[in-house]
Amino acid sequence: MNQTGPETAAGPAARIAMWSGPRTVSTALMRAWENRPDTVVADEPLYAFYLDRTGLDHPGRDEVIASQPTDWRVVLARLARCPLPGGAVIGYAKHMTHHLLPEVDRAALAPFRHAHLIRDPRELLASYTRVRAEPALADLGLARQAEIYETFGGPVVDSRDLLADPEGILRALCRALGVPFDTRMLAWPAGPRDSDGVWAPYWYDSVRSSTGFAAYRPPATPLPARLEPLAEACVPYFERLHRYRIAAGRP
Repeated sequence: MNQTGPETAAGPAARIAMWSGPRTVSTALMRAWENRPDTVVADEPLYAFYLDRTGLDHPGRDEVIASQPTDWRVVLARLARCPLPGGAVIGYAKHMTHHLLPEVDRAALAPFRHAHLIRDPRELLASYTRVRAEPALADLGLARQAEIYETFGGPVVDSRDLLADPEGILRALCRALGVPFDTRMLAWPAGPRDSDGVWAPYWYDSVRSSTGFAAYRPPATPLPARLEPLAEACVPYFERLHRYRIAAGRP
């Protein structure tokens, strides 16, 4: 487990990199960590870099690029080394796996405590296509996530497990990351946050109205047949991570 240099009387700050694809309850999980008084969060800090390099036309593209550094070196150095504000001892970064393009030197990820959030590919696609109708495998980041896991390890959380037992899974996650659990992770005030990315109006409607983790519900409608081949392509990567998922009561 990697740590950065000394920053507080209690010892080094914990720098957590949480990796997920889109539509995996990742923003709700970020809310849980942000509700801790000892934690500061970073919302998709590599997003501007990703859009700048790929030229992709995502909602709010120009706003995103203007809001963050587009140099991955600057982003990762800040996350790894900059002092945390307000006496915080945990820095939590919500990362999208597909933002980690091949040009990023993987050695720059060594200082972080890595963790992974996954979701059944069919459920993920059913949610994602409400915002982008024709996704590709690269948009979902599962192949990249398997690579990150195989290089750096870290606890794996299945979003279905998290929604079914938030406290049990969060306790197990905190234990695996070497930080104490805080009951304030289970509920938070509704509304936007200053830490939300400028893309929040396009993606965060449901989480902005939330006050905690919603109960798990299966998709209301089946996945469109045209997306079944994409779901099938995702399954092997999902299964590679799913076998290592944490459960309540054990790391």
